[in-house]
Amino acid sequence: MSETIQILITLPFTDDLLAKIQTVSPRLQLNLVRAHKVEEVPNEDWRRTEVLYTNRVLPNPELVPNLRWIQFHWAGVDHVMEHPLLHMKEVEATTLSGAAASQVAEYAVMMLLSLGRRMAEMMSCQRKGEWPKDRWERFSPRELRDSTVGILGYGSVGRQIARLLFPFGAIVLATKRDVMHPEDKDYMPPGMGDQNADYVYRLYPSQAVRSMMKECDFIVNTLPLTPQNRNLIGVEELGVMKPTAYFLDLSRGGVVNQNALITALREHKIAGAALDVFPEE
Repeated sequence: MSETIQILITLPFTDDLLAKIQTVSPRLQLNLVRAHKVEEVPNEDWRRTEVLYTNRVLPNPELVPNLRWIQFHWAGVDHVMEHPLLHMKEVEATTLSGAAASQVAEYAVMMLLSLGRRMAEMMSCQRKGEWPKDRWERFSPRELRDSTVGILGYGSVGRQIARLLFPFGAIVLATKRDVMHPEDKDYMPPGMGDQNADYVYRLYPSQAVRSMMKECDFIVNTLPLTPQNRNLIGVEELGVMKPTAYFLDLSRGGVVNQNALITALREHKIAGAALDVFPEE
């Protein structure tokens, strides 16, 4: 076993954060090189690196003969899935999946409440000093209580959303690639998530997306962007939704066909949408 572990960090970590990392072990040798491109890191730094913490800065394998672990700064890594380093058996790659589940889930609940109460339209009227004559009908809320919320992809974020929705009295449905194994074996902070799928009323296989969506008052998309999931939600999927239902997209731009969603909104085939991601940011 070597005396030190050489860690290269390419993101602008603060001195306080570096100090916290250093407390993990005196063996850690931290090397901070703020870089957006491979060539901004000296070759000697690449050569001795054993652990790489980065966003997108990935060298060719020959530059990092000692590399054993890549930790990505985001949960989604669709932008680097074809890089040769991720196909080397001796290199472990991990993401931040689960680390931000609490923040994203709270954002999701905030958006569901805002959609159900037509908050954006209400605030617009307030800014204009308007009090519409049809206000009782226009702003009649769709409460989470007794609503059916469908979660596309029952991963770390989806499971934490389900936990937060349980006290509201919502009925949670979800899709999962392997419904025969509903338990969660991935990382989740203690006291969060839904390890044994206790908060979900029914799990649907991925092939039954439309069957689930037609039952829902709200749909929350948390699916990763993969070749199989690209444009997964399109005209036919949106077409089975209730005209009173809302769509919330939290995943990656590309899972939902943007043109199909725009058409569904313009033609009032669904009641509204909240988007945290876009095909082009």
